[in-house]
Parts: sequence; structure tokens; C-alpha cells
Amino acid sequence: MTPDELKAARKDLSCTAKELAVALGLEQATVLAWEKGDLFPTKQYVDKIQALRLKGPGAIPRKSKGQDLVKNLADPELWELFRKLAAHKKLRDEVKKMAASYTDPSED
Repeated sequence: MTPDELKAARKDLSCTAKELAVALGLEQATVLAWEKGDLFPTKQYVDKIQALRLKGPGAIPRKSKGQDLVKNLADPELWELFRKLAAHKKLRDEVKKMAASYTDPSED
């Protein structure tokens, strides 16, 4: 994967170098070195980047930027989702898989 291909992947994922690094379990400096051409990702990381690309921007875990989590509880759409999650085990299982790639806000 060339530096330009990596930049294109980040653009497709709408993420920063730091966010991509977190998604890959790496330091930001490594991703930046890949983009400068100082280092090149191994096949393992190229495959991970391609998998993230297939999933789209939602596959990149993002930190909430100052959002008030309590304020989100007033959102009616959140409660609609909660009712659906409570009623449908299959949906809960699917959401659980998706949520595994996101950090728990209580750990931030």
C-alpha cells in the first residue's frame, strides 16, 4: 500500500491518522510514517485497512467531542432504538458485534 493509497483509504473512512491508528491498535506515529513513505504497512495491516474500508466510516471508533451523554438521553430516537433493542434479540446480537469496535464512553 503506497502513501497515496493510505491517504485515499483515510479519506474514504473520513478519519484522522490518530483514529485510524486506534482502529488498527497502533501509534499515530506509525500511520504518519506510512503516509510519508518512511515505513510501509505489513500485509496484516493492509488487510485490516481494506476490511475497515469495506465497512465504511462507521467502522472507525471515534471519541465523542464534548457531547453531553446525559443530554442524549432526551433524544426520542435513542429511546426508539432502545425499545427495538429490548424487543429483538437478533438486533441486540448484531449491535453488540458492531459496538465491539467502539470505546466505552465511561473509559474515556
